[in-house]
Amino acid sequence: MLRRGDFVVHNDFGIGIFLGLKKIQIGGHERECIEIEYQNKDVVYVPLDRMMSVQKYSAKEGVVPTISKLGGTDWDRLKKRTKKKIKNIAKDLIAIYAARKASPGFAFSKDTLWQKELEASFPYEDTPDQVQATQAIKADMETDRPMDRLICGDVGFGKTELAIRAAFKAVNDSKQVAVLAPTTVLAQQHFRTFKQRLANYPIQVEVLSRFKSKSEQIKIIQNVNNGAIDIIIGTHKILSNNLKFNNLGLLIIDEEQRFGVRQKERLKQHHTAVDTLTLTATPIPRTLHMSLMGARDMSNINTPPKDRLPIITEVIEFDEDIIRDAIIREMQRGGQVFYVYNRVKSIETAANMLRRIVPEARIAVAHGQMYEAGLQRVMLRFLDKQFDVLVCTTIIENGLDIPNVNTIIIHRADRFGLADLYQLRGRVGRTNQHAFAYLVVPHISRINNTALKRVQTIEEFTDLGSGFQIAMRDLEIRGAGNLLGAEQSGFIAALGFHLYCKILDEAVKELTGDAAAEQKETLIDPMDVQVDVDTDVFIPDNYINRGDLRLDFYRRLVDAQDLFEIEKIAEELRDRFGKLPSPVKNLLNVLSLKFISSKLGISKLSLDDVRFQAEFVPEIYELKGREFKRWVGSLVEKSTAPFEFVPQDILKIRLNLTSRTNGNELEFIKNFLQSLL
Repeated sequence: MLRRGDFVVHNDFGIGIFLGLKKIQIGGHERECIEIEYQNKDVVYVPLDRMMSVQKYSAKEGVVPTISKLGGTDWDRLKKRTKKKIKNIAKDLIAIYAARKASPGFAFSKDTLWQKELEASFPYEDTPDQVQATQAIKADMETDRPMDRLICGDVGFGKTELAIRAAFKAVNDSKQVAVLAPTTVLAQQHFRTFKQRLANYPIQVEVLSRFKSKSEQIKIIQNVNNGAIDIIIGTHKILSNNLKFNNLGLLIIDEEQRFGVRQKERLKQHHTAVDTLTLTATPIPRTLHMSLMGARDMSNINTPPKDRLPIITEVIEFDEDIIRDAIIREMQRGGQVFYVYNRVKSIETAANMLRRIVPEARIAVAHGQMYEAGLQRVMLRFLDKQFDVLVCTTIIENGLDIPNVNTIIIHRADRFGLADLYQLRGRVGRTNQHAFAYLVVPHISRINNTALKRVQTIEEFTDLGSGFQIAMRDLEIRGAGNLLGAEQSGFIAALGFHLYCKILDEAVKELTGDAAAEQKETLIDPMDVQVDVDTDVFIPDNYINRGDLRLDFYRRLVDAQDLFEIEKIAEELRDRFGKLPSPVKNLLNVLSLKFISSKLGISKLSLDDVRFQAEFVPEIYELKGREFKRWVGSLVEKSTAPFEFVPQDILKIRLNLTSRTNGNELEFIKNFLQSLL
């Protein structure tokens, strides 16, 4: 979220200071703009339909950027120099990516009737993001190159179901599946879930973990090696050299940030043609950065399940009264509590403190150093609601799903990483009940700046589907690791992370030829369409009185991917703030016109009370010549409205608006252009 005084980066003008929103007069009409200050108190006003050119400055923790000077060439030179250097790095990256694409893999068959039956038996309705991710996984698996796809989705958003479907698809083609989980508890939970979902099919599922005896482990390994087990789920034990696999076809890695690179690559090295599916709520910076650059395929699941509510998150100093009240409140509504205390040596002391302040609560302790049988017994009894509070380490962090737990208290939250905090908070709020997360920290004077930023980030991002944004913030705080080296860190500091990634993306596309392919798909970027209208276009402050909230809606509208998304935001505005004022209607129509124009190849629209003019993309006209002229002519002929066709240096169409619009010119033009589609 942008705040006054934040550093921002404009793609064309460089780094400046955000001064807020400001209304200015353009042609006698009001427009709201972003005000940015540069060197020598020079100011740039950015119209809000161009705000995609502006991003909050992000770099490694502690970097203070240099404010740019308007009118100079330094900024352009820096961008060009960066792009040139990036291309050298991108070549290596592309070579790795191309090698993976070129590797011979197994092309899985199309969906069987069993596959469709299994997916239809899912007790919940798939979210749109789940549908897209499922299609992407299947498309990857059905090609003859090894899949390497990252599924990034919030805890409880359905990643495990996608993994089950992929595993089922693999087994249907007589391939084995390995599911790598970071903890014994999560491996056991996955085992139960897979067994339950696949119970109606002749598929052998087994779990390999320290909960199994030595003799049981030996037998399981033998059965995997001879092909008697179809799906093996386990912790690092499935990386054992004794596990040879008979015909491994799919590797699923859950919560990949919990594994080291060496651990993850071990199976890939032994099975180079194996499809890999990685699941995470908060990808580590290096993984996220590689996915953003295109070195790995990524699907985001941002749509929350139906009736899911955001988790109410509070940062508090340690206070026994607050902790007691939180536990009692949860118990009174029949729920349970996680109290996360990540020091095994003194965890019993913490449990005794809770027994003292909440004597009516039934309290148990669980941590990873307990004997297998004891840990399993405690977890099962807690699952059966025989305890009210579980005092535990981060053993509960990954994947544990106990819907009755809707309060979590995290002791010394400042000592946890950002992804850890997010994962822990995700252990609650798995139903349609309001859930609470309390981040207990010492006095602010005793917390270092980086830890404070992590805790504040968790408190700030409470919306459902925030995992990706949190991972991005983690990348900003920690940097992208050693993936790019010190020189690239310097470029990130000079340009800001977002612009750096944009330049990197352009460089990769140029080297791979994807830029040309992308240009063919769309005639013009919707946000590059210039729309000049003689009317007020903004969100009035008497409609939404908070500047940060107005800015957020502007950002969402500009980031919209299609007309349907714009209409959804319009519905939200009506629902939250009432009937749309004329300037807001105009804003929605202007943004809609950009999308429609982009499909028609229109680069500029101008409109006043009596005349409308559209200019088509010059490059398209020059490229296609007479064929393009005939195409535009045929578009215009579809309309019943009178028009003037002007084939000069730039193809134009003009439309007389007199007495045809009933005072709503923008709506009329929108309908007219849609008729050309």
